Amino acid sequence: MAHPLPDFTRETTAISAGAFWVVGVDEVGRGPLAGPVTAAAVRLDPERVPSGLADSKVLTAQQRVRIAADIHATAEVCIAHASVEEIDQMNILQASLLAMRRAVAGLSRADLAFIDGNRVPVGLPCRAEAVVRGDACCMSIAAASIVAKVARDAIMVDLAQQYPLYGWQSNAGYPTPQHLRALLDFGVTPWHRRSFAPVHNILYQVI
Repeated sequence: MAHPLPDFTRETTAISAGAFWVVGVDEVGRGPLAGPVTAAAVRLDPERVPSGLADSKVLTAQQRVRIAADIHATAEVCIAHASVEEIDQMNILQASLLAMRRAVAGLSRADLAFIDGNRVPVGLPCRAEAVVRGDACCMSIAAASIVAKVARDAIMVDLAQQYPLYGWQSNAGYPTPQHLRALLDFGVTPWHRRSFAPVHNILYQVI
């Protein structure tokens, strides 16, 4: 079944109402056991919207890399992270919102931010609206989902060079059977989220 493609309707409506710098915001990496959570804020140029924008989850890795390059070439993009330490300190939801706030703050300007999901981060420098399933219906959010995913995947591939036993180059830190088995066999790395149950249980020998 074909997936519906996001469109530019929300952005066009906002721009016509005077919010000229409209940005989409999304995050990736809430579910993994390892690595940062990554957010992106993207302001698309209405005259140069890249082709192929879609929810990053329905694209192949090769498609995401190609489209992300087009986004970086035609849009203003800021990618930001919340660290493993911040995730463990404040919880993954608050760390995700922090990464989103950092991404928006890193742009030169924002009049209105469309945020994927049902929560708006506090402390944004502009007005914001939450858009549930925004990556599937809003082009700016779809663009943010793609560049965030590509950026975080690249981080996990780099970390896999240092810690090759956990399969991060292919599982991006998610709790695949290979990753869980490696955690049991080889233990916890500095990049594992200690507040997440599978990691916590190994550290504290919870059966």
